[in-house]
Amino acid sequence: MRESTIASHFVRAALRGAEQQGHDCSAILRQLNIQPALLDEPRARIAPEQFAQLLQRLWEYLDDEYMGFGSQRSKRGTFAMMCYAIIHCRSLEKALVRGGLFYSLFPDAPSIRLSREGDWARLTIDDSSLRDPEHFLVESLLVIWHRLGSWLIGQRIRLEEVTFAYSEPAHSGEYQRLFPCSRRFVAGSTSLLFQARYLEMPLLQDERTLKQFLLHSPADLLARPDGGDSLISQILRQLGRDCRRWPDLETVARQLNKSPQTLRRHLSEEGSSFQEIKDQLRRDLAIYHLARCELSLEEIAEQLGFSEPSAFHRAFKKWTGLTPGAYRANPQG
Repeated sequence: MRESTIASHFVRAALRGAEQQGHDCSAILRQLNIQPALLDEPRARIAPEQFAQLLQRLWEYLDDEYMGFGSQRSKRGTFAMMCYAIIHCRSLEKALVRGGLFYSLFPDAPSIRLSREGDWARLTIDDSSLRDPEHFLVESLLVIWHRLGSWLIGQRIRLEEVTFAYSEPAHSGEYQRLFPCSRRFVAGSTSLLFQARYLEMPLLQDERTLKQFLLHSPADLLARPDGGDSLISQILRQLGRDCRRWPDLETVARQLNKSPQTLRRHLSEEGSSFQEIKDQLRRDLAIYHLARCELSLEEIAEQLGFSEPSAFHRAFKKWTGLTPGAYRANPQG
């Protein structure tokens, strides 16, 4: 779902590299209409388009695709040239290996290594050369390489496990949308584990499709959530975008060939509930509309199924810590 929003943690983390170098990013935030109050509120979120634009502005401002987290810059265009270097490979395995070799040509670049473990393949990223205390860049690289590989072969690579060589952070609840699979912290390495059968698959892309892909990537890869085939993602697809016509839990359970009791139990095991999923979807749809300024607050409240604007106001502040008006506040008018 394109409207899925990005937690304020990732906004703060994305800015950290530039701030470590002494840069003031307040002008960039103003240009993107990202309110200062959002950075101070852990519950706040932004639209994915705003996040993608923030990353692009940081790359332009710093001329660095590592966004200030590397000991040396990765100049803009490096990722694109790597993609052109791998696009004619005959298999995903050759493409991933060549991509890792490409980045190994640059001093102090994060190491990207592919290995086989029987029927499994592991893509490992060594971030020991980075100044990345919140692990923003290494997690971004995991997302980018997973989604790049999926795009190259024309199908989503189903992840078995993601490992992290550090402790579980406070915002780990957000990882379900980034890595919809088993996640293990304090592991020996930071890596993606998936079935080795994907490595034999041919690349279905070419330079023509790559040119279109690079118009928005890798920023779009990072801003787009990946629900995969998780139960929560299946429920979101059943709910759709019209909050006023949402099916009840019993109907959704029947559509998923489960009993209501089984559905509740499985959601509880994933740390969620049917009501929480609906609230999060309403929240994301609200932010989607607020970022566009096409509908009034009253119209958004009606679209989301609230009986009156004041109910929407209270719910939105509970979800994000900000009022709808404060979120939309636009110095340009």
